[in-house]
Amino acid sequence: MPELVLHVTGARPNFPKAAPVIRALSGLGVPQELVHTGQHYDEQMSEVFFRQLGLPEPDVDLGVGSATHAKQTAAIMVGLEELVGSRKPGMVVVYGDVNSTVAAALVASKQQVPLAHVEAGLRSFDMTMPEEINRLVTDRLSDLLFATSPDAIAHLGNEGVAPGRIHLVGNPMIDTLLANLDRFDVAAARAEHALTDRFVVATLHRPSNVDDPADAAALVKAMHAVADQVQVLLPLHPRGRGRLEAAGLFDHPQMRVIDPLGYVEFLGLVRGADAVVTDSGGVQEETTILGVPCFTLRANTERPITITHGTNQLVTRERLPQAIEECLAAGRAETWPVPPLWDGKAGERIAAIIATYLGQ
Repeated sequence: MPELVLHVTGARPNFPKAAPVIRALSGLGVPQELVHTGQHYDEQMSEVFFRQLGLPEPDVDLGVGSATHAKQTAAIMVGLEELVGSRKPGMVVVYGDVNSTVAAALVASKQQVPLAHVEAGLRSFDMTMPEEINRLVTDRLSDLLFATSPDAIAHLGNEGVAPGRIHLVGNPMIDTLLANLDRFDVAAARAEHALTDRFVVATLHRPSNVDDPADAAALVKAMHAVADQVQVLLPLHPRGRGRLEAAGLFDHPQMRVIDPLGYVEFLGLVRGADAVVTDSGGVQEETTILGVPCFTLRANTERPITITHGTNQLVTRERLPQAIEECLAAGRAETWPVPPLWDGKAGERIAAIIATYLGQ
């Protein structure tokens, strides 16, 4: 009987990455269980993804909910320690860079269970980002490191990771996007939200943009300057919502602020947008495949391949309104480069490597 693979997910960005890996392992007959830590736990941040992406219902839901980084990570570790001890999996698979990822990595390592990290090697080199710390710790503890891009391979090599543990597999998030491409209905999304022919989609939640009231005020000023030019639809993450609202985000006739959307609904909007303004990681990758100009409001990105091989560029809040003006004047490009192996088959590559590892 093949050994059990335990997938640990917990937050919205994990689910599109996990779905193709789980599907491909199922096709190989590998026994699996899916753990949802409950780091993101409401309908639009979690449950809708399971329905839309064809994910199995979680075998275990730890239900940890929101808390500080320390409390949330500790609660996940407590729940996973008991689970891993009782299930005795042959491998734990983690995704991305959220608190659930690093918590599972620590538990698996201390219980001497092999660990696989999907989306290994991404680096922003910004140690003020909690996600960067999570990436570094998880990669240091992992036995299989699945990289989405050549720059990630280079980072891992520079950190002394043995080459035999590193695998360039492509991007499973893109597997999910390509598998659902026909469901991203631009006309329906535009009609649902009463949008004009030209509009911009925004997603904003990073601490550097919303935690400090002065930063939130500067962000609102920049977004209002964008809204002076074009209609803006902003599905607003719960994180930072109060500060942005207090700074006057809602006080512009062309600024539409709505609750977070499901995967299919959100990408239907992105696919039809003239541009996307974001501080998210995954959105930079999705716009790279969809050919939508993306303006990332950060000083750095752990996904530089979206700049060199895609549609993304880093901008400051001060530069953003002019960048949007130039983008609207130029229109969307008809062709653009796509990163290597972002072809919809990353999940199959990952599953084959895991199955081989377990067979050994």
